[in-house]
Amino acid sequence: MNFTVKSNLIDIVAKEIYAAEVVIKNNKISSVKRIQEAQSTYILPGFIDAHVHVESSMLVPSEFARIAVTHGTVGTISDPHEIANVLGVAGVDYMIENAKQVPFHFYFGAPSCVPATNFETAGAVIDSNDIDELLSRKEIVYLAEMMNFPGVIYKDEEVLKKVASAKKHHKPIDGHAPGLMGEDMQTYFNAGITTDHECFGYTEALEKLKHGVKVLIREGSAAKNFETLISLLKDYPDQIMFCCDDKHPDNLIESHINDHVKRALKEGHDLYHVLRAASYNVIKHYHLPVGLLQTGDSADFIEIDNLSDFTVLKTYIHGNLVAENGRSLITSVDAPIVNKFNCSLKHPEDFKLKNEGNHIRVIECLDGQLITNELYIESFAVDGFEESNVEQDILKIAVVNRYSDAPIAKAFIKNIGLKEGAIASCVAHDCHNIVVVGTNDEDICKAVNLIIKAKGGISLATKNEEMVLELPIAGIMTNQSAERVAEAYTTLDKRAKALGSKLRAPYMSLSFMALLVIPELKLSDKGLFNGKSFEFTNVFVK
Repeated sequence: MNFTVKSNLIDIVAKEIYAAEVVIKNNKISSVKRIQEAQSTYILPGFIDAHVHVESSMLVPSEFARIAVTHGTVGTISDPHEIANVLGVAGVDYMIENAKQVPFHFYFGAPSCVPATNFETAGAVIDSNDIDELLSRKEIVYLAEMMNFPGVIYKDEEVLKKVASAKKHHKPIDGHAPGLMGEDMQTYFNAGITTDHECFGYTEALEKLKHGVKVLIREGSAAKNFETLISLLKDYPDQIMFCCDDKHPDNLIESHINDHVKRALKEGHDLYHVLRAASYNVIKHYHLPVGLLQTGDSADFIEIDNLSDFTVLKTYIHGNLVAENGRSLITSVDAPIVNKFNCSLKHPEDFKLKNEGNHIRVIECLDGQLITNELYIESFAVDGFEESNVEQDILKIAVVNRYSDAPIAKAFIKNIGLKEGAIASCVAHDCHNIVVVGTNDEDICKAVNLIIKAKGGISLATKNEEMVLELPIAGIMTNQSAERVAEAYTTLDKRAKALGSKLRAPYMSLSFMALLVIPELKLSDKGLFNGKSFEFTNVFVK
């Protein structure tokens, strides 16, 4: 498609703004000519999410792209780690093939930790040989987040083989090292790892930046680190990138990386620092063929109304208009169902936990954070079994193996806030077993069985109601439209809050309670796990 655009061009390479006539021919920027007449709108490079798991939107890539473009996003650095934990390399292939069907820049990584640990049950394994094969492909542009930081620090042979493959193929290595500082941090990043999106403290992020690490400022549906870290953009503009990591469907419809941009500009940060963090720094770090509005570039850009409101008017990818005035011009595509789900319906007595002590270890869920705390709480036993103490907001949490029938892991959690009923999710990082929290075993069992019957989804159950959003693709995504999924998810979210949850995103927070690589206390299908000592621990403190 050949056409001409006249607008005020924000050149984030040269760091200047000028009225320009931009000619697009054969999907590329053919010429950029300065003109005298001031224009009413602005054009600039489109945004790129520097780290995201598309699966967490519960949408397939093609549907994710259909919504993301309305916010000015033209590409993502996508880690297909979630579907890989269910289906292995075949899951990565599924994401790549679906993504090819729409005009959008998806750049996938080779999932480095499938499974993330040996302390949980996944549906597949991706070993160092698989990683080497994946990294040899042009569609795979980096080694995705190396969550096994102990394996790097203590030189686990299999982990180091994966790192070596990335170096052999000259592809960047993403990091994942929450709270890691000092000598261990240096050892980890000196292995060749270059980024971290898991910084949750200012001091931690500053130390990593001083060591040369690229820090990704994350603002997703559950983990929100923008306010804590954004001040670092002033002194380290070349090392900062913006990412969402995880974005639920309702939040994706509202905003994407454009929210980072608007907030940073509102706080007074330099325009070019902000826009580079949203595109230029990502493109340069991952060596992406995404356009920056320079002659010869791919015609990937957005048009906005002004520098105050920053409303995205149009989004172009490869010279094609893909969104206009909040309306996507990308058409939904068919997505076949693939899955791995093999467990039987459960019974309430399967969730009973015999009391074995006067005190229990409790997971403290922190709103807006993936990290948790470990609490010690007095036991609450009824007829010899440990039960939820609803008045104290100490609720039972369980993780059910979805891949085979196995004993159910049970523990307790604080800050979910339910006064009745139960909520459950098969979107449970990283292995996507079923995680459930509830006030009583009957409702816990009902919520779990809703997901088992659907072979994936998120659910809610009380004495008198049952609700489920079915996710038949790998148990974590759907082939429905984003709008329909967002509506169903919003209904579940509101109902969970009506039952007492004060969390901003109850289901997103729930989905991380089985993520063992994030300290401090989590629950896998095999038991309660201490993320600091990296070992199982007992629920009861004797």
